Amino acid sequence: MKNNLHQISFFKSSTPALPNDYDPTRPGHFQVSRIYLAKNSTTTIERRTFVERICNLYPEAEIIKCYDTPHNRIQLPENDMLALHRAGKSTLVFGELKSAVRFSEEAGNTCPNYWHFSPYGFCPYGCKYCYLAGTQGVKFSPTVKIYVNLPEMLGEIDIITRRLGRPTAFYLGKLQDALALDPLTAYSTVMVPFFAEHPYARMTLLTKSADVDRLLKLEHKGHTILSWSVNPPEVARIFEENVPGVEERVASMLKAASAGYPVRAVMMPIIPIEGWQKIYAEVTRYLIKSVPLQRFTLGGICSYKAARALMESKLGSRNPVSTNIQKGVSPDGRSRYPASLRAEMYNYIVNIARDICPDLKIALCLEEETLWKNCGLENNRGRCNCVL
Repeated sequence: MKNNLHQISFFKSSTPALPNDYDPTRPGHFQVSRIYLAKNSTTTIERRTFVERICNLYPEAEIIKCYDTPHNRIQLPENDMLALHRAGKSTLVFGELKSAVRFSEEAGNTCPNYWHFSPYGFCPYGCKYCYLAGTQGVKFSPTVKIYVNLPEMLGEIDIITRRLGRPTAFYLGKLQDALALDPLTAYSTVMVPFFAEHPYARMTLLTKSADVDRLLKLEHKGHTILSWSVNPPEVARIFEENVPGVEERVASMLKAASAGYPVRAVMMPIIPIEGWQKIYAEVTRYLIKSVPLQRFTLGGICSYKAARALMESKLGSRNPVSTNIQKGVSPDGRSRYPASLRAEMYNYIVNIARDICPDLKIALCLEEETLWKNCGLENNRGRCNCVL
């Protein structure tokens, strides 16, 4: 079979398409003041109809047509770093991302590397520790992006997995929140059925969103794995601005599990605020007793210099993250807590989780080999959140 999207035979329709029969709704945590229509955002009737449907939901927003400008070259009028970041969180950009399906190339840590894809860029949430804020693309243009070439992405995923010839996970959540914009796009109604029908391609999503209602009605065949990022409410109140509450996320996890989805949790970044032992013990017990987790992944802060500077502009330099970060950077170029503190936090949470659910698969994210051994998790290497 040739690598031609119109010859895909695995699906009920010959070619995936943008959602065209749905009513978009405003996400509860996204206030839009400006909308940019970037290069290739409206080049077909399908794309134009999709974009117009969402724009009509925000009649108060300024719409700026910049059809010669790529999505990652949108220049906002703000100059100050903090003002630019805040403006970007209320700016929506439609565009096309041609390099949307990629294989991660982590080095300097034990990440198994994996395939990931990007129907979105960045997200509307205001997590003050966000590592994405330190990446080059976001630092220049920290806008919330919807990429309109989703069908082409899925076609590329099909080609890759047919070539590999084995079940392979494609991760959505490395460079964005996987579900924060689903009320606007209904992308889940295309993606979940696509992966459900595919013999090889699987999808893992990472989100803080509580908007799962669309997913509950879809046939997924266990081929879509839903994972949530969680932290104690006490930590969320300090570091997670404009984000659904932890209780809302747990309620959504329960809904997803009841609908038969495999459900995972990622507790990251664990932050040693005062009294962290009691706080993390409570949220770990609450989470594991409430939700039938398939997998539980832990991680500390792993930040870039620019992201840390932005965080400190919001919280000051004496915040609980900055005061615990070791001098210098790790082999992968990120800043972390000292290994001794990470081992203490991981072991504490692992022991609590094991007391409740001895057979739960527990793993570490973006960590060193010695930390896996120190936590007795070396046999779980490669069984972390983003992979099957």
